[in-house]
Amino acid sequence: MSDRTTYLVLPGYQNSGPEHWQSRWEAAEPAAFRRVRQEDWDHPDPESWVARLDAAVVDAAADGPVVLVAHSLGCVTVARWVAAAPAGRTAAVRGALLVAPADVDHADVQELTGFRPVALRPFPFPSVVVSSTDDPWVAPDRARAFARAWGARYVEPGAYGHLNAESGLGDWPAGRKLLLEL
Repeated sequence: MSDRTTYLVLPGYQNSGPEHWQSRWEAAEPAAFRRVRQEDWDHPDPESWVARLDAAVVDAAADGPVVLVAHSLGCVTVARWVAAAPAGRTAAVRGALLVAPADVDHADVQELTGFRPVALRPFPFPSVVVSSTDDPWVAPDRARAFARAWGARYVEPGAYGHLNAESGLGDWPAGRKLLLEL
């Protein structure tokens, strides 16, 4: 086993396009960042999404430590995986950057109802929740509640919407700094 960290990228509902910070990080360092590919980005199935995350962690752990880099529904998927993971499975994960967690409990999108309720078990690894003050998918108080439940540090960078490509973050250097702090 090497000491090379693998960053598993977990986009949310409908995937992350080429201008999204997740995609930019992957393009900049393809050997380090691996996207967890889902079968259907537009009609997400929680069991399938969790199973694919689990398989990706097992695969990546063969090479060394794993850090999760999740956005939106990807954060909810991580929470579901932590709650359902077999004993010891989470040991390979050294941390998680959880950006703009989608509040599926209050979302009015039929495709996301299968992810209800958001799992609120503490994570057994360090994590950071980053959420903006004007995210249409999660209110600040709810994002703070997720961070508390997951045992995560909470960072509120200001008003940046859903912290996605439309937020104008580009390569999002502030996010890379948070990732490195993990």
